[in-house]
Amino acid sequence: MTTTTPKSPPLYPKSHLLAASGVAALLSLALLVFPSREVEAKRTLLNLELDNGSEQIIQEKDDLRPGSIIGDEGTSPFAKIEGPGDNQNSANQSADTNKNDAVASTTSETPPDNPRHRAVTVANGDTLSTLFAKVGLGASEMHAALNSSKEAKQFSRLKIGQVLEFQLTDDGQLESLHSKLSSLESIVLTRNETGFSFKRELTKPEVRNHYARGVINSSLFLSAKRAGLPHNLTMDLASVFGYDIDFAQDIREGDEFEVIYEEKVVEGERVGTGSILAARFTNRGKTYTAVRYTNKQGVTSYYTADGNSMRKAFIRTPVDFARISSRFSLGRKHPILNKIRAHKGVDYAAPRGTPIKAAGDGKVILAGRRGGYGNAVIIQHGNSYRTLYGHMQGFAKGIRTGSTVKQGQVIGYIGTTGLSTGPHLHYEFQVNGVHVDPLSRKLPMADPIAKAEKQRFLQQSRPMLARMDQERATMLAMNKR
Repeated sequence: MTTTTPKSPPLYPKSHLLAASGVAALLSLALLVFPSREVEAKRTLLNLELDNGSEQIIQEKDDLRPGSIIGDEGTSPFAKIEGPGDNQNSANQSADTNKNDAVASTTSETPPDNPRHRAVTVANGDTLSTLFAKVGLGASEMHAALNSSKEAKQFSRLKIGQVLEFQLTDDGQLESLHSKLSSLESIVLTRNETGFSFKRELTKPEVRNHYARGVINSSLFLSAKRAGLPHNLTMDLASVFGYDIDFAQDIREGDEFEVIYEEKVVEGERVGTGSILAARFTNRGKTYTAVRYTNKQGVTSYYTADGNSMRKAFIRTPVDFARISSRFSLGRKHPILNKIRAHKGVDYAAPRGTPIKAAGDGKVILAGRRGGYGNAVIIQHGNSYRTLYGHMQGFAKGIRTGSTVKQGQVIGYIGTTGLSTGPHLHYEFQVNGVHVDPLSRKLPMADPIAKAEKQRFLQQSRPMLARMDQERATMLAMNKR
């Protein structure tokens, strides 16, 4: 016979167990939501520290009330500088910020050789206030420095990468502030008995003569850039030969140029360029030579190797690097009137607003509306010559009927006024009242070198041209290796 042991009754009823489980769950939740006093105290302390920091920043910004220092152009010394990352998405901005913070952290950890001398580099988001703070200087010290003079406010115009050098006194005040604006210019604030004095330091560069040569494959600008010529010198080169070469239509592949120009150097680094001293340009197999010369009266111009002026009474084209869209023709079909009508000028197509230059010295006999020409300017050059410029968008400042103009002076801007299908300049050239083709007309020359100065000119020009020959030969020999 099997004996069955009776089960012991539960210590707690089932209802009690369920209630206990619920209480435990509530206690766990309470611990997650309501931390201990120690944790809460730490969190409160952390919040107070952050709040105190925020209050300092707010107070700093509150200083910008009437009577406080405001930077140039209405910006405050606390305003953030603009940098290339300002228009990027937030992810890129965050990455840049982290990178800058890492660089700043690395720099701050490196002890300076001279504790009184500190150099900081402006990063994206920096302000003059934050830069002062990095070296341990407060807002009051910054205000005193910027308030010292009108010129001192230039320190509030910051650029990314700009370096500010702080020299501090033994008691931690600002002794001097130095910033290099360029290779040629620096600004300095120095403490004196009454506050701070501002000084602008200019470095005089060494001027050297530099040679460059290029062969045109696609355009003058690209070839000049490959040869190391900056944009302004390329424009000067085109201006020097602009009386003989139409850079809108005459340039061909294989044309070449040589230039000796002034190069400005500081500590072995080029910081700028000066004038073209001598140049050659070979166009379609014909070589033109130009030498810069200043006469005894102080007038500077360019002359051929023989002393004839490169300057003509009229420039070849009144618009730089424009495209010829229509030539001089007595039997052209008008694009708007749709009938045969003589085209007594040359059309230069270029973007709207492109400057138009006076072809020569003269007097403006019309600046206003002229029938199908729209806005037009007519210039009388002496007794025999007259030029017309039509379809202008508008006139340059000071251009009006009765005014006088100089050769190369901007007189207006390309537009589409009058009977015009697109932005272009209609240019006419008259000799004794008769329209002639300005592209084929032989232009009158300006005066050559005076006989009394011819020998002086040759003494200066011949060594320059000889150097050009030598530099060219050396460069060609190196290319053959």
